[in-house]
Amino acid sequence: MPPPQVTVPSSASAQRQRFAAAYSVLEQGVSQQAFPGAVFGVLVGGEVQALDGIGGLTYGQSIAAVNASTVYDLASVTKVIATTSMAMLLHQEGRLSLDQPLVQIFPAFCAGETAGEARDQVTLRMLLAHSSGLPGYARLFEVARDRDALVDACLRLPLEAAPGSRAEYSDPGFILLGRALEVLAGESLEDYCSREVFAPLGMTSTCFRPPVDWRSAIPPTEEDLTFRRRIIQGEVQDENCFVLGGAGGHAGLFSNALDPLLYAQSLFDRQLFTPETIRLFTTRALPADSSRALGWDTPSQPSSSGRFFSRHSAGHLGYSGTSLWIDFERQLAVVLLTNRTWPHRQSQAIRTIRPAFHDSVLETIGQERD
Repeated sequence: MPPPQVTVPSSASAQRQRFAAAYSVLEQGVSQQAFPGAVFGVLVGGEVQALDGIGGLTYGQSIAAVNASTVYDLASVTKVIATTSMAMLLHQEGRLSLDQPLVQIFPAFCAGETAGEARDQVTLRMLLAHSSGLPGYARLFEVARDRDALVDACLRLPLEAAPGSRAEYSDPGFILLGRALEVLAGESLEDYCSREVFAPLGMTSTCFRPPVDWRSAIPPTEEDLTFRRRIIQGEVQDENCFVLGGAGGHAGLFSNALDPLLYAQSLFDRQLFTPETIRLFTTRALPADSSRALGWDTPSQPSSSGRFFSRHSAGHLGYSGTSLWIDFERQLAVVLLTNRTWPHRQSQAIRTIRPAFHDSVLETIGQERD
């Protein structure tokens, strides 16, 4: 299978002039210290119409600049490019049943069940749709010091809602989903995705646990003062994923800006997934008031995707300041990579920058088509 065919822009000055409004939004973000640097890419109709970076690895006058090839910690964008992709392929192959109860894979999930929890009703579909009832987050790394202990702690987390009754974004849910997929496939998430997703699509800069010689060119995500007590650079920021060994269903993937666009183009070209599979996983799932599809998110109001992505769109955010949004109606994808958590996590300025950036990109494209 040949990798997706995309045309990469040849003139940096031309794309800077064309997408001047988008550059302005990101430059303001750097000047306001929302993030030290940002790399972004725009794909329309099989053509990468923008691929560039502004700012640096960190703050400062003599800091190395980021560029189109800079690799970032994708954080929760891992959930779609890796984990959901693996689920889609296994489902397509008949090796995954969406309505299989998690307890059939992990009997320990129901050990110690309390009255009213109905843990046996939690299915793989619910984990994908974030409707399992599991909590949004848990500091499992504080009680677990290795992969098996952390997964075991995750299996014992109490439910906070009845299965299927509400949608709450859940990292523990995707940790367990990732392990369940590994059991079903008989191999690690990392190995499966490397062979079945990244390699066929030519995603040569996408991996878990980047090589040590990449680290100095990867923007650091945090100066960790409490857990690892060092600058986190070239290794996963998420502490639970770190204890898992750097590869989890919820986080751990690193990539540049081009590779997610290659992934998006593969969805347009139906290279890995059938139209039926793509439709199933990118259509909103129950409960009815949720914006969540299976693994993917969809535009809501308000949305990090801004105002102009069509209702036939899907995407995901990453805690470190990353995002990928794909519009199937326009055959358009926009990726934004930042290290907004440097040096510490407090700033939330990216919440206004993301939609403004997406709006500026789509306004530019829309005006040219009018």
